[in-house]
Order: sequence, then structure tokens, then C-alpha cells
Amino acid sequence: MKTIPSLDGIRALSVLIVFVSHAGLGKVVPGGLGVTIFFFLSGFLITSLLRLEYARTSDVNVKAFYIRRFLRLGPPLILTLLIAYGLVIAGVHPGGATASGFLAQLFYFANYFALFFDPTHMKVPYGTGVLWSLSVEEHFYLLFPIVFLLLARRVSARVMMHVFIVTCGVVLAWRLYLAAQPGIGADRIFFATDTRLDSILFGAIFALGFDVARMQAPARSMSARDTAWLVCAGLTLVATLVIRNAYFRDTLRYTLQGVALMPIFYCAIVYADSPIFRPLNWAWLRRIGVYSYSIYLIHYVVVTSVQRNGPFGGNRLLIFLASLGISLLFAAAVERYLESRLRVMRRRFH
Repeated sequence: MKTIPSLDGIRALSVLIVFVSHAGLGKVVPGGLGVTIFFFLSGFLITSLLRLEYARTSDVNVKAFYIRRFLRLGPPLILTLLIAYGLVIAGVHPGGATASGFLAQLFYFANYFALFFDPTHMKVPYGTGVLWSLSVEEHFYLLFPIVFLLLARRVSARVMMHVFIVTCGVVLAWRLYLAAQPGIGADRIFFATDTRLDSILFGAIFALGFDVARMQAPARSMSARDTAWLVCAGLTLVATLVIRNAYFRDTLRYTLQGVALMPIFYCAIVYADSPIFRPLNWAWLRRIGVYSYSIYLIHYVVVTSVQRNGPFGGNRLLIFLASLGISLLFAAAVERYLESRLRVMRRRFH
């Protein structure tokens, strides 16, 4: 697939939003929005790759897809878990270190494990709760290439897009139903795959409507129409953060965010060289984007350990800076000594 400018910058902004939120500013910085952007980006990239593969070969090598996904996500996850559980066993990090918790996180059951088997988060190291989002993505990856291939053999990309739109409507209806039930908390809706799947599907819908294969060189100036769409999308995102009604936040919030991200991603890609989106291509920001997966895996464990063991007291700025530095060092080491080798292995299965 063509290299798309600015996507690494979007990754970087997303992980920094989550990082700052977990570093003590969760009431000010919407960490959940950063995760939603990650979901959208994953759906867009995976669908674009599958679409290009099918256009080139009239098939999708599902086995190779699964191998690539494991080589991309598995080794850094295993390394992170070994570090986190090792710190707990050594007595320098809070939380639990149980076999059930380890296996649930290793095999991408972390979200449902936390909801139904460990609601107090005492069976896993503190800070590894962020792996819930990785579980949602892996559940999507497990089914999506098969669904995509079955649909691609029978219908056009446009029809497939409408199938996914209907699916997003079904997920929204499910959230509306659950949120109206007594005893169903916000966590059940926020963390579960069956209620958050549409956040990834919106990215898939965008990929089917925006053909990467026909992408032109990034433009410098935005049209009036696209500027208007971008402003509307930005205002919609702000509204989803400002409105505090619990029922809205558990239901329509995720749908509106998914819809709003479409014009934002479109403009970020098509107008990557415009003044508003050019910063996404800054080298240091794109480097953080390359590191984003490893940073996401380890950052909350680092923040927790620095808060507990560091000499910074309650100084949030120093805790943030120290945690960011450690997380960047970890991600850089993973990139140099692990990811660079895994990337070569993944190319064999393209």
C-alpha cells in the first residue's frame, strides 16, 4: 500500500492523548477519544490492505494475515506482560500476578475478563488494564478478513460498505438497549467488543469509500466544501466530549465520533501538505507514531511505577515527563531490537 502521509502523526497524537490522560489529567484530556481514533485507524488500514490484496490477486490469504498480525502485535505484548508481572512479583508494582489474568491478557480476553471475572482489577498488574482495547481489535481481526473475503466474492465494495453501515446501526441499537437496562454500568459498554465494534467498522467503511489505490499526491490548499466538512466534524467531536449526559455518552457518543472521524481523516490524507495538517508530518511526531503501539502497551505500567517509586511526589508534570521518557526508551528498544527483525519476517507473508 502507498505510504500515506500524516497517519503516523495521527497515531502519535492518539497515544499522547491517552498518555496524558493516564498521567493524571483524565478529567481534562479525553483518553477514550484517543482509543477511538486508534480503532478507526485500525479499521481503515486493515480494510485498505485487504482491498488492495483482493484487487491484485482476487483473493485474501487469511492464514498469512493472521501470521502478520501475530508477528506485529504478539511479541511486544508478551514482553510487556513479562515486565509488568515481573514487577508485581518483585513487589515494586501494585496489582496482582495471577495465571488467569496473564492468560486472559495474552490471549486477548482482557476486556471480558476485567468485566466479568476481575471487576476490581486485582488479578492483573495495575496499568495493564489498557489491554482491553487490544482485545477488541484482535476480536475484530479474528473475524474480519473472513467476512471481507466472503463479501468481496459476492458484492461490490459499495454494497459491502452498506452492509457495514447497517452493522454499525445494529451495534448502536444494542448499546441503546443495554444502556437502558438497570444494573448495566458504563464499563460494560465502554470495554466490550460487542458494544465497541463499530468504532473499528467506521474506519472500514471509510476505507471502502476512499480508494487508497487512487490516492493522489497530497494537496496544499483545502476546498471550501472540505473545509466546511472539517469544521462540522470538529464541532461534532467537541460536542461528544462536552455533552455529559450518561445515556448519550454510553450510546450515541461513539457513533457520532466514528462519523466525525471520516472527514477528519479524509482531509488529513488528501490535504496532508496544508498548513493545518502539515505538523502531522513532523519527523519527531511521526517517530512517536512509529513507537505508538509499544508506548501504548507499557505507558500506564510506567506511569503507575513512577508515581509509586519515583522521587516526584505528586508533581504531575515531572511524573509525566519521566514516564514519557521511560516509555520512549522502551519503545525505541523494541523498535531496534525486536520490531525491525519482525518486520522482515512479516514481509515474507505479504
